[in-house]
Amino acid sequence: MSLVDALIGPIASIIDKIIPDKEARAKAKLELIALEGTQEMRMIEAQLQAIVAEANSADPWTSRARPSFLYVMYILLLAALPLGVLSAFHPLAARDIAAGMNAYLAGLPEPLYALFGTGYLGYTAARQWGKVKGVDR
Repeated sequence: MSLVDALIGPIASIIDKIIPDKEARAKAKLELIALEGTQEMRMIEAQLQAIVAEANSADPWTSRARPSFLYVMYILLLAALPLGVLSAFHPLAARDIAAGMNAYLAGLPEPLYALFGTGYLGYTAARQWGKVKGVDR
């Protein structure tokens, strides 16, 4: 069973849940089946296979990359708590710290944000595929 075959069933069930109109739902499923044999679907399948291979990698650096990035994001979000307390006692210092963080984050190139977003969406799709296939628990 190919990756496309494994994805069609879950996508069809999602279509059933999100499209209430029977006619529109049938049309969406026909489009999905038509997409199955296209070059675009083969490209998607190749990308997902690469993501699955990375997710199944035994390399500790690869397996720790995603959680490490999430920890960095958690730290950034949790930094708001002491910054809020600081703003009660030293509002100018808190404002300067927040302005510095905003300037730093605004200085990161947009493609970097797009890369992270794409990577995490791909990882999520690969995890879902692994769960549907019964490989991941």
